Amino acid sequence: MNTTKGELFSKVPEVTLIFWIMKILATTLGEIGGDALSMSMNLGYLVSTGIFAILFLIAVTIQITARKFHPTIYWLTIIATTTIGTTMADFADRSLHIGYAGGTALLFTLLMTSLFVWHRALGSIAVNTVSSPKSEMFYWITIMFSQTLGTALGDWTADTAGIGYVRGAMVFGGMLLVIALLYYRSKISRTGLFWAAFILTRPLGAVVGDFLDKPIGKGGLEIGRFAASGVILALILVLVFVLPHRAARKAH
Repeated sequence: MNTTKGELFSKVPEVTLIFWIMKILATTLGEIGGDALSMSMNLGYLVSTGIFAILFLIAVTIQITARKFHPTIYWLTIIATTTIGTTMADFADRSLHIGYAGGTALLFTLLMTSLFVWHRALGSIAVNTVSSPKSEMFYWITIMFSQTLGTALGDWTADTAGIGYVRGAMVFGGMLLVIALLYYRSKISRTGLFWAAFILTRPLGAVVGDFLDKPIGKGGLEIGRFAASGVILALILVLVFVLPHRAARKAH
């Protein structure tokens, strides 16, 4: 019986409303947490990226070697990808001086390349096919690029484009609403819509995170990075341990 169940489910969660709520919370935490290490603790983008890279490698190794889906491990790995995504994007945009536009273009290219190679290698990029170590490697590399791209895109929209944090959140929230409507009202590829939504939740989290911690004079709430990180992490843990989480069914 256990073997049969193992063959029916993948190692990633079922995509539900709770999944998207937790994804937005995790990306918001990644934005604030990444800035807390690189800016508040003055470690800089490169050192912070190195620290988060180690945490990401540990988390993804545990996730891939696990024999079945574990919500705690999965969401800790997601948080690891979003924190490293924050500092990687900031390092590319600011330390390498390629700017938000250059960083966004570079990361979009890397993301599309990852999806292309994944599809060519395994024939599908659907999340319900993520059940082998090879497919999981592609899955997490793609997620890391999407998280990094989202950070650059969110910062570019809110700062350089001058839209601001609240309006930036409205823009990305509106785009996610359009994707939801397309999901229910059109025949567009569900896999394509999933990845579009997955990517867009990251810039939404970026602008929401900046809105929470930036100074009031710059349009933020100035809550404080460590306090905001603690509250969001607590919310994520409550959702992980209180609500039921199911693994996605494997594609047949």
